[in-house]
Amino acid sequence: QVQLVESGGGLVQPGGSLRLSCAASGSIFGLNVMGWYRQAPGKQRELVAFITSGGSTNYADSVKGRFTISRDNAKNTVYLQMNSLKPEDTAVYYCYARVAAMTHWGQGTQVTVSS
Repeated sequence: QVQLVESGGGLVQPGGSLRLSCAASGSIFGLNVMGWYRQAPGKQRELVAFITSGGSTNYADSVKGRFTISRDNAKNTVYLQMNSLKPEDTAVYYCYARVAAMTHWGQGTQVTVSS
């Protein structure tokens, strides 16, 4: 089994910052890509960013220049630094990890951007 534990969500004002963390544990031999999706009310889940075990990254156009994804391979943890947050960033953020051919999901953490 693979467990993904997320933390760092919350309420922030527009223009503010938050940092999400997601730690993987369990049967994670073969862990490669880690990343984040988000889902806003009434919308489909969308990819935010991902990072490979080698450090290559990819971002959604809507977050480029504002969000930074990173990982600590020794801790099997991925981070999402979110700056210049906008109300449209409000969503539940889900961490995911690919272990071999399987994709595993975290439970989700709420991010609300509001004044």
